[in-house]
Order: sequence, then structure tokens, then C-alpha cells
Amino acid sequence: MSRQSRRKKPRLTERQRQARRQKWLLIGGVVGVIAVLSGLLIAYALRDQPGEQFPDEGNLHLEAEPASYIWNTTPPTSGPHSPQIAAWGEHSEPVPEWLQVHNLEDGGVIMHYNCPDGCEDAVAELRDILNDKGTEQLVLHPYPNMDSTIALTAWTRMLTLDEVDRGQIEDFIDAYRGIDHHR
Repeated sequence: MSRQSRRKKPRLTERQRQARRQKWLLIGGVVGVIAVLSGLLIAYALRDQPGEQFPDEGNLHLEAEPASYIWNTTPPTSGPHSPQIAAWGEHSEPVPEWLQVHNLEDGGVIMHYNCPDGCEDAVAELRDILNDKGTEQLVLHPYPNMDSTIALTAWTRMLTLDEVDRGQIEDFIDAYRGIDHHR
């Protein structure tokens, strides 16, 4: 190629060079934003979720309370249940399991306590959390059918504690309250 043929290539003006730089900066910025958002989404999906996860037993509505149904967890975290829910808020008596499960399906979190020797201080702390968080989609009740002192349940999730840990309890509530599980 001769020297003259190389010169025939038009030179870019300063304005064209600047436009090209801006275009590449914009493309780089968009790619960077996409990379950061993708990373955040992946980190969110992989983050530790509070409590233990259990298999989903489905959400069949039953016509009558089962005489002997045994859920895969105690207290239950999913499975066949009542077409009605228990009232949100505090209960002085245990809420029937088949009602509990419908509350969980509707995005509720249940705070259970088992205090055969009394645990007024723990119940007072749980009541405090209930009042601070608001009773919408939260239930607090005694539940004598478990080994731990405290259990929190949500759909397919459970956190068990031997004493009140406000941080863990609030993290569990924040993570799962309001997630509807109707299919």
C-alpha cells in the first residue's frame, strides 16, 4: 500500500473523537451497572436465610380438622390445613395446628413458646416483639408439643431457640412475613 492510499483515509475531527469516547464510556458504564446489579442479585439469592428449611407438604384445604394428621415438622411449617386462619396477634391457648398452617400460607409468622416450668420473662419479651412489629401476620401462642422453649415458623421454615434472641427473631420475621404461598 502506498503512502498516498494510506492518506486517503479520512481523519477524525476532535468532535468525532470525543463522540466516540463518550459512546464507549456510556457502553462501559451500562456494562458496569449490569455487572454490579447481577452481582447483587446473586448475593441476595445466596445469602443465608434465617431458620431451617423443610420440604413443602403442599397447601391442600381440608373440610374438617384431621383426627391424626402428622406434619413433617413440629410445629408444622406447611401441609394440609383449615380453610380459615387463626386471628393474628396473641393467644392465651394453643392455636390448632391445622389453623396455624393456613396462617403460614397467608404469609404469617408464628412465635410458639413452651414453658412447662414457666418463662414469664421470655413470653414478655416475645410479646414486646409482637407489639413492636405489629400484629398483622404475626401470631404468638403457647405450644406445648415441642422440645425447644421457642420456635418461629413460616412457610417451610423454622427457627428454634432455648431463649429469646431478639435479633434472630426479628430477622426471621422480616425475612418471611408477608410472603403469600397460595398456588
